[in-house]
Amino acid sequence: MKPRFLVFLSMPAVFLLAAAISGTTARMDAKNNQSRNEAEDNANRLIEQGRQIFRFDSFGDEAFWSDQLQMQRSVMGLSPQTALALGLKVDSEALPASVVEAVRLGKVNLNDPAVTLQLIRQNAVLGVVGTFNGNTLSKVGFTCALCHSTVDNSVAPGIGKRIDGLANRDLNVGAIVATAPNLQPVVNLLSLAPQDAGIRAQDVRNVLNSWGPGKFDAELFLDGKAFNPQQATNGVVTGTNVSGATMIPNAYGLPGHNLHTWTGGWGTVTYWNAFVAVNELHGVGTFFDERFDDAAQFPIAAAAKLGHVSVDPDRDQVTSKLPALHFYQLALPPLQPRGGVDFDPAAARRGDGVFSGKANCNSCHHEPLWTEPGWNQHTADEIKIDSFEADRAPGHAYQTMNLAGLFVRERGLFMFPQNKGRFYHDGRFQTLMDVVNSYDERFNLGLTDQEKHDLVEYLKSL
Repeated sequence: MKPRFLVFLSMPAVFLLAAAISGTTARMDAKNNQSRNEAEDNANRLIEQGRQIFRFDSFGDEAFWSDQLQMQRSVMGLSPQTALALGLKVDSEALPASVVEAVRLGKVNLNDPAVTLQLIRQNAVLGVVGTFNGNTLSKVGFTCALCHSTVDNSVAPGIGKRIDGLANRDLNVGAIVATAPNLQPVVNLLSLAPQDAGIRAQDVRNVLNSWGPGKFDAELFLDGKAFNPQQATNGVVTGTNVSGATMIPNAYGLPGHNLHTWTGGWGTVTYWNAFVAVNELHGVGTFFDERFDDAAQFPIAAAAKLGHVSVDPDRDQVTSKLPALHFYQLALPPLQPRGGVDFDPAAARRGDGVFSGKANCNSCHHEPLWTEPGWNQHTADEIKIDSFEADRAPGHAYQTMNLAGLFVRERGLFMFPQNKGRFYHDGRFQTLMDVVNSYDERFNLGLTDQEKHDLVEYLKSL
């Protein structure tokens, strides 16, 4: 039996109704397609803008590094050989093919500082931006890529194609900054901490040189605590002269989880971008965090009002760039390991069961984020280590880092052989097996040697 309402419709009316429905559907499809295209266009635009900011934007920090510290004077005398030894990297794709070939053949004088200046002029030195007056480097500034990018060494050690987001484990930030002709602004800042009253420039250089390659101490300029005074156990480095610097973290594999830095409570990656751009790189921008007013925890930050940095919007060179920078970093994928090359597939399959079962790793490093969805931090007591670094953070805790790309460090890819490994926030464990052994001891897991081996292979497969 036909539906009753169709009895009253003539055939032309039926055709008109069908056409109207078809037209409405077409308009909806067109609108959905337009919305999808606009979203994709916006995403592509943000990624491209973010890539440029990440690689080349100094946020106006030349006012600090050049006008105050006079770093350009140090760079003027820096040979490529010395620069590479300090962990600075050269992007081969920014160079003419003839120059790349000359480097491969050993025909470029890597002892000539003029070559360094030419590389900077061509935007080939990762994270270093130069302003020139003729042949003279008049200003130098630094970008995100200085610490959070490296190269694949495809041309020579330290020279190759960029890998954005992969921490530069060779970069000796402290040694580079220690060469600044005028460290008095840093001395003045650190002197605000009660324990650092009377500090001298040479004292600052000693601290900077204690960091070593692949490390940076962001909290030093908030609390003035240069060394970890606490004794530790279970294979953890002990003593009173352990540097407070932490390993430079990767800037990839960040989407889907909350806290992104070694210690908890700071905020998401875009918080850290603002903080680093304004208070670490000393760019010209605005940053707010009233937690820095706590003089007991952050004596330098409280005295210098580092949680209340504000500039006129027309002068601000940071804030408008945070959305695109954030979007680009979230889009950076971790490097993917190769079965049979970077890990043993059969052992990794067995290790998967150990990870989620006997070792209980998945309770915090939840697959596939490799950290907790939600509030991903734990106290030092929970993970049974010293609290020195955690107590320097607002959350007084450690963040559950994601585990993607661990094979890069374990194998020592894209870094000097002596800088391979070094796991945990301060690099206290040399290998992944050292990490597993420590957890086995701290938490009485009772893992067999075979289970430990398989677990390490699984970690390398992530």
